Amino acid sequence: MLIGVDFGLKRTGVAVTDSSMIIASPLDMIPSDQIMDWIKAFHTKHSLKGIVLGFPLSVNGEYTHITENVLLFKAALEKEIADLPVYLQDERYSSQRASEAIHHLGKKKHGKNKGIVDKVSAAIILQDYLNERST
Repeated sequence: MLIGVDFGLKRTGVAVTDSSMIIASPLDMIPSDQIMDWIKAFHTKHSLKGIVLGFPLSVNGEYTHITENVLLFKAALEKEIADLPVYLQDERYSSQRASEAIHHLGKKKHGKNKGIVDKVSAAIILQDYLNERST
């Protein structure tokens, strides 16, 4: 099982794969100041195979205002949970795609709810990672 993480300065969306690591599903939104402890506890309970961390880049591929924070979080994860690989996955347009997916499901009011958007974004990031590795 893998988890996908859409890291933010205030809140972090989390998604999980099925046991066959084929399908990603939104799981939870965790306050970012609690995400490290949450991941450690989840890993202890579920024996994760890895973390797919959304890597924020601008449309033209340059770093954004949060890219450095994500790299620092990646380094902290690798130090705190050394047995768990952390993979970076381009997350361009994931929040936009999440809002559109929520809207198409008929849940217009949820499209503005950042917590829901964050965990659906995490699922999109994780599914993109899975799709790229299956081809």
